[in-house]
Amino acid sequence: MACRRPRSGGCWTAATGRMAVGLRDYAVLSLLARLGLRSAEAAGLRLDDIDWRAGGIVVCGKGSWVERLPLPVPAGEALAAWVTGGRPRCESRAVFVTVRRPYRQLTAEAVRAIMGRACDRAGLERRGSHRLRHALATEMLRTGASLPEVGQVLRHRSQLSTSIYAKVDQDALRPLARPWPGAGK
Repeated sequence: MACRRPRSGGCWTAATGRMAVGLRDYAVLSLLARLGLRSAEAAGLRLDDIDWRAGGIVVCGKGSWVERLPLPVPAGEALAAWVTGGRPRCESRAVFVTVRRPYRQLTAEAVRAIMGRACDRAGLERRGSHRLRHALATEMLRTGASLPEVGQVLRHRSQLSTSIYAKVDQDALRPLARPWPGAGK
Protein backbone atom coordinates (compact mmCIF):
# COMPACT_ATOMS: atom_id res chain seq x y z
CA MET A 1 0.00 0.00 0.00
CA ALA A 2 1.48 3.33 -1.03
CA CYS A 3 0.60 5.61 1.86
CA ARG A 4 1.92 8.86 3.19
CA ARG A 5 2.24 10.04 6.77
CA PRO A 6 -0.37 12.29 8.39
CA ARG A 7 -0.31 15.95 7.39
CA SER A 8 1.85 17.14 10.26
CA GLY A 9 4.86 18.46 8.45
CA GLY A 10 5.81 15.02 7.14
CA CYS A 11 7.61 13.86 10.27
CA TRP A 12 6.20 11.05 12.40
CA THR A 13 6.65 11.64 16.11
CA ALA A 14 4.98 10.31 19.23
CA ALA A 15 3.18 13.67 19.57
CA THR A 16 1.75 13.63 16.04
CA GLY A 17 0.79 9.99 16.52
CA ARG A 18 -1.10 10.80 19.72
CA MET A 19 -2.82 13.73 18.03
CA ALA A 20 -3.90 11.58 15.09
CA VAL A 21 -5.17 8.84 17.41
CA GLY A 22 -7.05 11.45 19.45
CA LEU A 23 -8.70 12.92 16.36
CA ARG A 24 -9.66 9.48 15.09
CA ASP A 25 -10.99 8.25 18.42
CA TYR A 26 -12.99 11.45 18.96
CA ALA A 27 -14.55 11.12 15.49
CA VAL A 28 -15.44 7.46 16.15
CA LEU A 29 -16.98 8.25 19.54
CA SER A 30 -18.88 11.23 18.08
CA LEU A 31 -20.51 9.02 15.45
CA LEU A 32 -21.38 6.37 18.02
CA ALA A 33 -22.89 8.93 20.39
CA ARG A 34 -24.63 11.29 17.96
CA LEU A 35 -25.94 8.78 15.42
CA GLY A 36 -26.19 5.64 17.53
CA LEU A 37 -23.95 3.73 15.14
CA ARG A 38 -23.01 0.18 15.97
CA SER A 39 -19.26 -0.52 16.17
CA ALA A 40 -19.31 -2.49 12.89
CA GLU A 41 -21.14 0.38 11.17
CA ALA A 42 -18.50 2.90 12.25
CA ALA A 43 -15.68 0.54 11.29
CA GLY A 44 -17.26 -0.08 7.88
CA LEU A 45 -17.59 3.56 6.84
CA ARG A 46 -15.92 4.42 3.53
CA LEU A 47 -14.77 7.86 2.41
CA ASP A 48 -17.32 7.68 -0.41
CA ASP A 49 -20.09 7.22 2.19
CA ILE A 50 -19.69 10.82 3.36
CA ASP A 51 -21.69 13.48 1.52
CA TRP A 52 -20.06 16.66 2.77
CA ARG A 53 -22.29 18.99 0.74
CA ALA A 54 -25.57 17.45 1.87
CA GLY A 55 -24.31 16.82 5.42
CA GLY A 56 -25.02 13.11 5.47
CA ILE A 57 -23.48 9.66 5.52
CA VAL A 58 -24.48 6.29 4.13
CA VAL A 59 -24.36 3.47 6.67
CA CYS A 60 -24.37 -0.23 5.90
CA GLY A 61 -26.10 -1.68 8.93
CA LYS A 62 -27.27 -5.02 10.24
CA GLY A 63 -28.53 -7.38 7.60
CA SER A 64 -26.71 -5.32 4.95
CA TRP A 65 -29.38 -2.61 5.14
CA VAL A 66 -28.07 0.60 3.61
CA GLU A 67 -29.38 3.86 5.02
CA ARG A 68 -28.62 7.53 4.46
CA LEU A 69 -28.37 9.46 7.73
CA PRO A 70 -28.04 13.17 8.47
CA LEU A 71 -24.65 14.07 9.88
CA PRO A 72 -25.04 16.29 12.97
CA VAL A 73 -22.68 19.27 12.90
CA PRO A 74 -20.58 18.22 15.95
CA ALA A 75 -20.06 14.72 14.53
CA GLY A 76 -19.34 16.18 11.08
CA GLU A 77 -16.74 18.55 12.53
CA ALA A 78 -15.04 15.71 14.39
CA LEU A 79 -15.06 13.59 11.23
CA ALA A 80 -13.68 16.45 9.13
CA ALA A 81 -10.89 17.10 11.67
CA TRP A 82 -9.86 13.42 11.47
CA VAL A 83 -10.05 13.17 7.68
CA THR A 84 -8.18 16.43 7.03
CA GLY A 85 -5.84 16.61 9.99
CA GLY A 86 -5.08 13.14 11.27
CA ARG A 87 -5.94 10.39 8.81
CA PRO A 88 -2.91 9.13 6.91
CA ARG A 89 -3.10 9.52 3.16
CA CYS A 90 -3.32 5.99 1.90
CA GLU A 91 -5.00 3.79 -0.68
CA SER A 92 -7.57 2.49 1.77
CA ARG A 93 -11.02 4.02 1.23
CA ALA A 94 -12.00 3.21 4.84
CA VAL A 95 -12.70 6.32 6.91
CA PHE A 96 -11.12 4.88 10.03
CA VAL A 97 -7.66 3.40 9.63
CA THR A 98 -4.70 2.74 11.88
CA VAL A 99 -2.31 5.67 12.21
CA ARG A 100 0.85 3.61 11.75
CA ARG A 101 2.00 1.53 8.84
CA PRO A 102 0.76 -0.76 7.57
CA TYR A 103 -2.42 1.30 7.38
CA ARG A 104 -5.41 -0.94 7.91
CA GLN A 105 -9.12 -0.39 8.24
CA LEU A 106 -10.27 -0.47 11.86
CA THR A 107 -12.35 -3.48 12.81
CA ALA A 108 -15.48 -3.52 14.95
CA GLU A 109 -13.26 -4.87 17.74
CA ALA A 110 -10.92 -1.88 17.39
CA VAL A 111 -13.91 0.48 17.67
CA ARG A 112 -15.00 -1.32 20.84
CA ALA A 113 -11.43 -0.95 22.17
CA ILE A 114 -11.61 2.83 21.52
CA MET A 115 -14.78 2.92 23.62
CA GLY A 116 -13.11 0.86 26.36
CA ARG A 117 -10.14 3.23 26.54
CA ALA A 118 -12.51 6.22 26.67
CA CYS A 119 -14.35 4.59 29.61
CA ASP A 120 -11.04 4.02 31.38
CA ARG A 121 -9.99 7.66 30.91
CA ALA A 122 -13.38 8.85 32.18
CA GLY A 123 -13.23 6.57 35.21
CA LEU A 124 -16.28 4.62 34.08
CA GLU A 125 -16.92 0.91 34.12
CA ARG A 126 -15.79 -0.60 30.85
CA ARG A 127 -18.80 -1.34 28.69
CA GLY A 128 -19.14 -1.81 24.99
CA SER A 129 -19.75 0.79 22.34
CA HIS A 130 -23.44 -0.11 22.60
CA ARG A 131 -23.44 2.02 25.76
CA LEU A 132 -23.51 5.19 23.62
CA ARG A 133 -26.34 3.81 21.51
CA HIS A 134 -28.31 3.14 24.68
CA ALA A 135 -27.47 6.61 26.03
CA LEU A 136 -28.76 8.22 22.83
CA ALA A 137 -32.04 6.30 23.07
CA THR A 138 -32.45 7.14 26.74
CA GLU A 139 -31.81 10.84 26.13
CA MET A 140 -34.27 10.89 23.24
CA LEU A 141 -36.98 9.36 25.44
CA ARG A 142 -36.15 11.75 28.28
CA THR A 143 -36.68 14.72 25.96
CA GLY A 144 -40.04 13.43 24.72
CA ALA A 145 -39.34 11.27 21.69
CA SER A 146 -41.66 8.32 21.13
CA LEU A 147 -40.48 4.70 20.97
CA PRO A 148 -41.13 4.56 17.20
CA GLU A 149 -38.97 7.69 16.77
CA VAL A 150 -36.17 6.11 18.81
CA GLY A 151 -36.47 2.93 16.76
CA GLN A 152 -36.20 4.93 13.55
CA VAL A 153 -33.04 6.74 14.70
CA LEU A 154 -31.46 3.47 15.88
CA ARG A 155 -32.53 1.78 12.64
CA HIS A 156 -34.39 -1.03 14.38
CA ARG A 157 -36.43 -3.29 12.10
CA SER A 158 -38.71 -4.37 14.93
CA GLN A 159 -40.48 -2.43 17.69
CA LEU A 160 -39.54 -5.30 19.98
CA SER A 161 -35.89 -4.26 19.63
CA THR A 162 -36.76 -0.74 20.71
CA SER A 163 -38.97 -1.84 23.61
CA ILE A 164 -35.93 -2.49 25.85
CA TYR A 165 -35.65 1.30 26.19
CA ALA A 166 -39.19 1.54 27.60
CA LYS A 167 -38.14 0.87 31.19
CA VAL A 168 -40.30 2.91 33.50
CA ASP A 169 -38.58 5.68 35.42
CA GLN A 170 -40.88 5.94 38.43
CA ASP A 171 -39.19 9.04 39.82
CA ALA A 172 -39.75 10.87 36.53
CA LEU A 173 -43.39 9.74 36.42
CA ARG A 174 -44.27 10.55 40.06
CA PRO A 175 -44.98 14.29 39.46
CA LEU A 176 -47.36 13.34 36.64
CA ALA A 177 -49.44 10.95 38.76
CA ARG A 178 -52.83 12.11 39.93
CA PRO A 179 -54.31 11.08 43.28
CA TRP A 180 -56.63 8.08 43.20
CA PRO A 181 -60.26 9.29 43.30
CA GLY A 182 -61.65 9.01 46.81
CA ALA A 183 -58.32 8.00 48.32
CA GLY A 184 -58.22 11.06 50.59
CA LYS A 185 -61.64 10.46 52.27
